[in-house]
Amino acid sequence: MDKKLRRYHQLKQKQKEIEQELAELRSEIIDHCKECEVSELEQGGYRAKLVFQERKEFDDKKLYEALPDPEVWRMLSRADTAKISSLVTLGIISDEKIKDTYAIKQVTMLQVDKK
Repeated sequence: MDKKLRRYHQLKQKQKEIEQELAELRSEIIDHCKECEVSELEQGGYRAKLVFQERKEFDDKKLYEALPDPEVWRMLSRADTAKISSLVTLGIISDEKIKDTYAIKQVTMLQVDKK
């Protein structure tokens, strides 16, 4: 068991290092694309593509005020975007009712593929 614990710890450390390096590279690639004012870039057999998305970030207090029904709030328990989207899709709550409870955040996703 000692070897498994040691290996697990080593892998978690390596994972942290890899995630940090990925974040740094992602940031540098996105910055380069923005400086060049391009959303796609091909270089050395690889293609990078920036995908722009909008995400809703809900305010718990505003959402609770917009959804005073305790049964609906119990289904949510907190502002979980996926759960809220499901309740809207199912018609349990309406977009109109929650329209002032979130802010739209612009997110840039990076996709890198080998050609």
